[in-house]
Parts: sequence; structure tokens; C-alpha cells
Amino acid sequence: MKPNQLPAWQAAQLLASRELSAVTLMRACLDRIAEREAEVHAFVHLDADAALAQARALDAGPWRGPLHGLPLGVKDLFDTADLPTGYGSPVYTGHRPAADAAAVALCREAGALLPGKTVSTEFAYFHPGATCNPRNLGHTPGGSSSGSAAAVADGMLPLALGTQTAASIIRPAAYCGIVGYKPTHGRVSRGGVKSLSETLDTVGALARSVRDVALLGSVLTGDRRLIGELAHPLASPAPRIGLCPTPDWPQADADVQAAWASAVQTLAPCAASLRDAPWPAALPDLVALQKRVMAHEMARALSHERVHHRARLSDRLNDLFDEGMGIGGEQHAADLASTTAARALADAWFGEIDVLLAPSTTGEAPQGIGATGDPLFSRGWTLLGLPCVHLPFAQSRNGLPVGLQLVGRAGDDRRLLAAAQWCWERLAP
Repeated sequence: MKPNQLPAWQAAQLLASRELSAVTLMRACLDRIAEREAEVHAFVHLDADAALAQARALDAGPWRGPLHGLPLGVKDLFDTADLPTGYGSPVYTGHRPAADAAAVALCREAGALLPGKTVSTEFAYFHPGATCNPRNLGHTPGGSSSGSAAAVADGMLPLALGTQTAASIIRPAAYCGIVGYKPTHGRVSRGGVKSLSETLDTVGALARSVRDVALLGSVLTGDRRLIGELAHPLASPAPRIGLCPTPDWPQADADVQAAWASAVQTLAPCAASLRDAPWPAALPDLVALQKRVMAHEMARALSHERVHHRARLSDRLNDLFDEGMGIGGEQHAADLASTTAARALADAWFGEIDVLLAPSTTGEAPQGIGATGDPLFSRGWTLLGLPCVHLPFAQSRNGLPVGLQLVGRAGDDRRLLAAAQWCWERLAP
């Protein structure tokens, strides 16, 4: 196995023991980027010389932390002091922030190396960049963390940072066939990340295994328990799983339904319990509520761009601005009250279950790169602020990745990741 193909957790162990050098790993990643970037277009900026210089400095010094020597992709929504940050928009071409985003600074402090910035959709909304799905270049990688997901899926990088306001971690993870982890809302600092929605924005991780996202998550949250319990993969107790296809289940295609049936059949004999977890009747229409909250808050968070640069923005984003500015403060206050009430109802879901099993997407990655796919199956979970992990374990009839997500109780990311590891060991081929 080439160094760039190693799981991040395994590479981290080899780097810590000096059996693998940071330079060797970085060169392997850069070689893969050189081989595939012209087709995949995962990066908006790349600085190979600086990355190798950083790797040499790490090899010559002491162990820095859990991410020592691991190349990390950083979505172009995060500020970086030594790399340009464009937020996926020509409005900010060549923009150079004065400081790293908090999440980036934490990762650097733990020893991570940044070879470049990965493509984001325009202000992390729907208008796509140039990134193609590495599993099939004729299909979208999803969005808005498109470059991060594609780079990890293609073996260019072992880890990457993403953000989610609707489905921007889970959907690209699903389309590209990797693991995506959206932490509980508020668990990871959003300082230095372009703000879109205070109620919804969440920083998370993309990688090729559950242990890998847990490793990155432990650095982002400061909670070492996230990775500690996964150090012995077979030691986690069997979880109590609730089946929650959601009210939007009719929108799931035959491939997702087949993955669901397969997962239920595989997990039922060995889970501590596996039973239906009905959608609480008292919950409002979470999809409609999430759309209104996002539109109102994005239209105001991006007021400078809306007021001064409308001609340089996509029609889709300008339409969102018009919609959001039409939602008044009184309506938004009511929507926030509904969100708070819904989050309290969701907490009661987990009385006798540990995690919910739910769809991640409506189907495989759609053909073409002119759109990023439907965020339907993540909007509600994002509004509720619940932690989610996408598990890739199946294929569509066209040979593209398909999987499902596990959803945990707010604040219980540790239990969610342990359950995700337990399930993935039994589902993944």
C-alpha cells in the first residue's frame, strides 16, 4: 500500500514512531495530486514547495501532536494566513486573511500540514466549482465541501475539513464514497470560517474511515475520548439502533432503499436492539423550517456581498438573497423558537436508543457537475444540531457509492462515533 493510501490513524502511528516520515507521506500525496488533479480539480490553490518544507521541518523536530505529519485539505471557506482564501467566489480572488481560522490553527498545532485549499461552492451554497467526482468524472462530487471530499476519496489526502449548513459534509461524503462526520452544532469553533448561518453552520471532517474522522474530530473538539474508544475496534458494545427513514423516504431511490434493506438485514441479528423510531408527530416540517432559517441568515450574513457585489454572484445565490430578505425578523424569531422546541423534542428520541439510522441522500451522485445534488435528507438533522456520520458501504446499479448516515443525540458524539465504527465493521465490504 502506498503511503497516501494509508488510513490516517495508521499513518499517524507510523509518523509518531518515525517509521514513516512526513516528507515521504507528503510526496506520495503530491504525486497522486500531480497524477489526478487535472481531471478531478479538487484544489483551488496548491503550494507543494511550502508543504514539503513544512514536512522537512516536522521530521527534524519533536512530535507535535495527534496529526503530526498528516496532510490536511482545508475547504476554501476557512481563513488561512499563508494560503489565499476565496470563499468559492471571484469576489475574493487573491484574498489573504491575516490569521488562520480556529479549526485550522488547532490542526496545525497538532502537527497537520496544509498543501493547499480545496474547492468550495460559491459561499458554500449551490453554485458549483470545477470539481468532479473521482469515482466517475462525469458526476458531481456534491457540495459544498466538494474539493475536500474528492481529494480524500481519490487518495490525494488522508483528511480534510468541511462545513455543513444544509448537507455539505454528509452529501459529498456519500457521493464520493467516504466517511463524513458532522459534529454536534457548536462543538467546534467556527471562528475564521466565512459565516453563513449562526443557527446552522457546523465545522466537520471528511476521511476514509470512522477512526480517521474521529481522530480529526478529537483535535477539533479537544475531546480525546472520541478516538480513544475506537483504538480497539471490536471492543465497542453493540448499539441500540432506531430506524428512522424520515417523512421524505418516498424520495429515496431504489439504490438507497436496497442499501437500507441490506443494512437492516445485516445489523438486526447483532445489534443490542434494532427497531423503528417513528418521527415525532409534534415536529414541524423541518425541511421547510431549515430553508427559511438558512435563507434569512445567509442573506444577512453576506450583506456586504449582497449590497456591493451582486453582479459578480450567481443567479442562484441572488435568488436566495431575495428570498431571505423577504423573511422578516418577526418570522425569523418564530422560526428560531420552533427550532428550539424541535431540538427539545428530538432529545426525547434517544431515551432507549443510542443512534438513529437514516438515509444520507436521495440516491447516487447525479450526472454532470453543473449542480451538486439534493440536500433533502440532511436539512432536518442540521436544523436539529445533531451529530451525524455517513457510512459508505454499498454501490448503486451504476457502480457509484451509496450509504446511510447514523445520527446521534446532541452532545453525544462519542457514542455516535463508537456506534458508527461498530456498524461500519459489519457493513463495509
